[in-house]
Amino acid sequence: MKVLTFGEIMLRLRAPGHERFFQSNMMEATFGGGEANVAVSLANYGMDAQYCTVLPDNAIGDECIKELRRFGVDVSKVQRGPGRMGIYFLENGANQLPSKVVYDRAYSAIALAKPGDIDWDKVFEGVEWFHITGITPAISESAMELSLESVKAAKAKGITVSCDLNYRKNLWKYGRKAAEVMREMAKYVDVAVANEEDVQKSLEITVDVNVESGELDREKYRVLGDKVLAEYPDMKMIAITLRESHSADWNGWAACLNDGKNFYISKKYEIRDIIDRVGGGDSFAGGLIYGLTHYEDKQQALEFAVAASCLKHSIIGDFNRVSVSDVEKLAGGDGTGRVQR
Repeated sequence: MKVLTFGEIMLRLRAPGHERFFQSNMMEATFGGGEANVAVSLANYGMDAQYCTVLPDNAIGDECIKELRRFGVDVSKVQRGPGRMGIYFLENGANQLPSKVVYDRAYSAIALAKPGDIDWDKVFEGVEWFHITGITPAISESAMELSLESVKAAKAKGITVSCDLNYRKNLWKYGRKAAEVMREMAKYVDVAVANEEDVQKSLEITVDVNVESGELDREKYRVLGDKVLAEYPDMKMIAITLRESHSADWNGWAACLNDGKNFYISKKYEIRDIIDRVGGGDSFAGGLIYGLTHYEDKQQALEFAVAASCLKHSIIGDFNRVSVSDVEKLAGGDGTGRVQR
């Protein structure tokens, strides 16, 4: 199956270790972005993963393409255009100090792109699954219009559309509310991925869930999923991640899947000594796409996605550098972390 993802990839500048911003005179430079992270996961699982974005036609854009190609991602549909590469700065939290992300992505090449700049007939050639997130339409008004154009074109071609709602409050700055845009985009989505805040802020659908509590009432998430599927009858399923944040280093991690007929809940992982949680949701989305396209059983697909995301918390960088066998071992119960010789 050929999967295409579309969105912005950025230069990621991370303070070393657990330092605060510019505590030392070094920053670790890599690349990352929601949809690119999903493409890398799928390529690592052996799938035919393609990535579409708009990058500046300069040496930094060239290096970004080389990095994606190194992971086996098909970058033949990446466009080049005016503008810059967006940047995000990351400060890793620890204990009670949360991680911090600062965006510097105004006037990036994809933020300047507009409807008509991408030939979707050509880009979607041979594609069976299309993945996008709620981040891209938050970047700029023209990127929002381009995002809507993409899901409409995909739907018209009968391509399965998945969307990680991914609410980012610091990005919606151009005068449109997230819900105003995302409620329209959701009409074209077959498989939605979200957490409780994403559903509340992006779709304005709520239930009485206290996300600050140590334990989450999973039954309330069944109701939340039912509400979303009732609101969007063309949506086939919604997966909701369940994160219990005890500290920056210690999270409980699980997820549920609602397809309108059955409600699935995964096992829960206690993740302590978190190395890097950025990209955790993307690794879940990538795992879910793989699981839904390779396993008959939706419970097994959900367990694969949660295990993949659990492993990502131990890997520095946006990309989840794990294989199918790595994930299946953990999903099968081998979580001891013993040395493999």
